[in-house]
Amino acid sequence: MLLSLVVWVGGIIFLAFVEAPTAFTPGLLPTRHMAGSIVGHSLDLLHAMAIVSGFVFLIASMVYYRMTAGDAHPLALRHLLIVLMLILTMISQFAISPKMHALRAQAVVIDNLALNDPIRAEFDRLHVWSEDFESAVLLLGLIAIFRTAQELK
Repeated sequence: MLLSLVVWVGGIIFLAFVEAPTAFTPGLLPTRHMAGSIVGHSLDLLHAMAIVSGFVFLIASMVYYRMTAGDAHPLALRHLLIVLMLILTMISQFAISPKMHALRAQAVVIDNLALNDPIRAEFDRLHVWSEDFESAVLLLGLIAIFRTAQELK
């Protein structure tokens, strides 16, 4: 259970605090568009890992509880946190990210559009939602790791 959470939360931390800032370091890549493409693709892969990790956690948690407490399956806070994390991740992966990818393709280079261009404005709006969802998943994940570690003592 803990391993699946650490993979998920660790991936978010790496993407947010290492990969994205590195990719957008001025002069490291030829364009910001390229950096955005790399980070966007990495986010898609992270979401896939996250969905697998979430289901592994839920299955492992049920198996662990059955082995230690019998047939009853009480709904613990950790389960609610993981389900909420999965919902946010799936909305990001299947609703927000595809729209952002489509807007990037439509604009060719999003940074070349004026800030008031409707495509750029929609992309920026979705980008804020994407960051907010990832921040929420990170916070919920940290709480889930703490709660799970406490419950496994």
